[in-house]
Amino acid sequence: MKILHTSDWHLGRSFHGTGTLDVQRIFIDNLEKTVREEGVEMVLVAGDVYDRALPAVDVVALFDDALDRLTVAGAEVVVSSGNHDSATRLGFGGRILARGGVHLRTRLDDVAVPVLRQLGEDTDLAVYGVPYLEPRVVADALGAGSSTHTAVTTAALGRIRTDIAERSEGRRIVSIVMAHTFAAGGTGSDSERDLAIGGLGSVPLALFDGFGYAALGHLHGRQKLSETVRYSGSPLAYSFSEAHQAKGAWLIDVTQDGVGEVRAVQWPAPRDLAVLRGTLDDLLGRDGLEWAEAAYCHVTLTDAERPARAMERLRTRFPDTLVLAFEPEGGERTDHRTYSQRIAEARDDAEVCCGFLDHVRGRSVSAEERALVRTTVDAALSGAYEK
Repeated sequence: MKILHTSDWHLGRSFHGTGTLDVQRIFIDNLEKTVREEGVEMVLVAGDVYDRALPAVDVVALFDDALDRLTVAGAEVVVSSGNHDSATRLGFGGRILARGGVHLRTRLDDVAVPVLRQLGEDTDLAVYGVPYLEPRVVADALGAGSSTHTAVTTAALGRIRTDIAERSEGRRIVSIVMAHTFAAGGTGSDSERDLAIGGLGSVPLALFDGFGYAALGHLHGRQKLSETVRYSGSPLAYSFSEAHQAKGAWLIDVTQDGVGEVRAVQWPAPRDLAVLRGTLDDLLGRDGLEWAEAAYCHVTLTDAERPARAMERLRTRFPDTLVLAFEPEGGERTDHRTYSQRIAEARDDAEVCCGFLDHVRGRSVSAEERALVRTTVDAALSGAYEK
């Protein structure tokens, strides 16, 4: 049996102000193609189906279309809720959807209710879905020792272990647990929402010992924490910190002997991301950056002073520059005088105007600009005196 581990679809998320639904439709195309070509029988979505608790109508329609296409392609779908989802809304109609092969795990009461499939004469596969657990909300209901991520995750997995032990009487159970959490040892990126401050949201990797496979969600980089504990990562890049991440999923081969080969599935990026650094003139003329001309770009300029019309000039070569930052080589120009002190030292009104431009733009006025300011100020003052 082949199972595909995915997570963090974040349907509806915008990438730096650009529309993403068309790009997310391409991801769904790739997902369906993988299911058909690889003969996938079950797709796991370990949380963060949506990017917000109240997704837009067209975003919900996209998820509906994805479920229809996957089930028509012959795969069941198991979905757990993440910290971006509304568990109640995502879980609506769960019992009805289960009859059509879509299994929603968003309620605390369903943590130890597996999706069961027979693998052999005396062997069953049990897939458990642990939704995102907000410690302060679920600690008492789970009987956790404290309101921490580690305590509530331990309690939830304890319920699952008890269920596995009961089902193991007379049958062998191959277990897969889905969880939306930050496991210790995982590497994050800029596009994830912190589960807690100061690293308190992470849970020990050892909590997942004993399961055949732990399909984790929340971190956007695909990564292997151990042979049996992995993050699939997000199918698309949602920040420039993910520019060098390979996007896709994990394909898991499960037999009556247990979890076998786990291999990476690659999905091509609909649009490359480029993180560029250098002076403006260097970037505009540098060879080897032709590939970035069609990419979304994050540019950091290192000019000693901010170049005039920097974004306009960059977009003549890199039209989809979305983020522009300045980090002058040698550090920012330092002028320890306050703005008031600088203006007080100005010799005339034209110098006051030039000082203001210098202050707000982070670079000195050019000789041409200084001459224009002086001409304008002199003309204004002459007109005032004539009146």
